[in-house]
Amino acid sequence: MNLLSNINQTMNTLIQTVQQSVVRVGNGRSGFGAGTIWHSDGLILTNAHVVQGHREPEVTLADGRSFPAQLLATDETTDLAALYIAANNLPTIELGHSSQLKTGDWVVAVGHPWGVIGAANWGTVIAVGQPLEQNGYRGELVQLGIQLRPGHSGGPLVDGNGRLVGINTMISGPQVGLAIPVDIAKKFLQEKMGSGGTAV
Repeated sequence: MNLLSNINQTMNTLIQTVQQSVVRVGNGRSGFGAGTIWHSDGLILTNAHVVQGHREPEVTLADGRSFPAQLLATDETTDLAALYIAANNLPTIELGHSSQLKTGDWVVAVGHPWGVIGAANWGTVIAVGQPLEQNGYRGELVQLGIQLRPGHSGGPLVDGNGRLVGINTMISGPQVGLAIPVDIAKKFLQEKMGSGGTAV
């Protein structure tokens, strides 16, 4: 019983910490997606499909503050977009390495499925690094035994140590979700903005 209690306490602490770095990204329509604070000075990463057709989305932080966002870069082939808001001292998630993920590793996906703010789902990695082409995306994806839903898009995928290892992106089946490896996100930011080494 103590073991289960310790696991629950550890997971609760991890999720509560990660939730502080998850934002809502208004897409100018009726719904919204999620975003992940990448840099404490206002750099946010989300999915390209979340901001598609809306160049100035509104970003709402976990503390309830809202900011107009500037779209800095987008890439539909990797389904990634970078936003900037005029805020600083924002909470970030320690960056991990998706190349170190292994099949069977426990991971947690955080987002706003169906409008439920900061919801967390956990499961295991099914496969890593397999090239896939789906819904216009071309590249490697992390396949998860997690039910992702509309609103998870753009939110963080973290490992058991709370490190960012992916960006939630799409549903592959009833029990399978897909995430963009954080190593691809780093490369996207380096190519588009000369950034992405470490979160600060």
